[in-house]
Amino acid sequence: MRIRSDQLSRKLAESSLTPLWLVSGDEPLLVGEAADSIRARARELGFTERETFFVEPRFDWGPVMGSSQALSLFATQRLLEIRLPSPRPGTEGGRVLAEMAASPPPDTVILVVTGRLERESFSSAWFKSFEKHGVVVQAWPVEIDQLPRWVAARARRHGIVLDAGGARLLAERVEGNLLAAHQEIEKLALTHGAGRMGEDEVAEAVANSARYDVFQLGEAALAGDPVRALRILEGLRGEGAEPTLVLWVLAREIRALADARRNQGASPGYGRQGERRAALLNAAARRTAGTRLGPLVGHAARADRTIKGLGAGDAWVELAGLAARLAGVPPLQTGSN
Repeated sequence: MRIRSDQLSRKLAESSLTPLWLVSGDEPLLVGEAADSIRARARELGFTERETFFVEPRFDWGPVMGSSQALSLFATQRLLEIRLPSPRPGTEGGRVLAEMAASPPPDTVILVVTGRLERESFSSAWFKSFEKHGVVVQAWPVEIDQLPRWVAARARRHGIVLDAGGARLLAERVEGNLLAAHQEIEKLALTHGAGRMGEDEVAEAVANSARYDVFQLGEAALAGDPVRALRILEGLRGEGAEPTLVLWVLAREIRALADARRNQGASPGYGRQGERRAALLNAAARRTAGTRLGPLVGHAARADRTIKGLGAGDAWVELAGLAARLAGVPPLQTGSN
């Protein structure tokens, strides 16, 4: 079965512990917390012995299979943990994992921790075996519109009650970096203590820990959110992002939007992320219906010339204008391309 990381506590509250677990995701904080919860529950139920394997290039899977088939050294219940840097264990690793999942060793809990599952992972024999015989925990990233609520809930664990403005400001400061959010909340708990906090108090106490990537910029522009798009763009500039990469993402989104409009809607991709992107493109197609995309293409071409030094102006100014126009802000100068 598959569950989200926020459903894990209910699953672990059951009287018996499922002997087979796969935890995956690209958000280190949520993946780490999910794995910690499974380990803690295993210890509570008497699985006191623990053996951990770190899968590296040219990893020998023989000892893993041997350990799964061997009896516990002290005849105790044990936790066998396997850490995969990516959900690609290779041919031998896939075979070993599939066999272990189909026939788990007695008195053993198997925990596999890896990164975000990729499209081909879902069709692999080892994943299907884990899904059939155990529990797959997927740690999805917290979306921007859900982040203030997540921040407020996390703060309440420390006795801090954030008002709407404080939660929103903290979410903006740590966007894309849940580990930074967790650390900032812990710092607030130490310096401020339990109680209520408003926007002004949060502003004084919290550092700007946002970590942006170029794909967030494209999503914000497609969503018609120019304020967030320009905030992300400024963050990327401060982090030393290459203007060429920023332009590539914006041009990619313009092409995707054109395809969605031409095909009367984008086809949903595989999994939750694919469905979310399709919904984003379809909403953008409805928002831009009746407007021409040619001026956006012309603006992208002008930005490209500026980045290459073939045109006058500032590359980041051009990129800001392009991101804003894609987000629905009309150009400042009428008659511009």
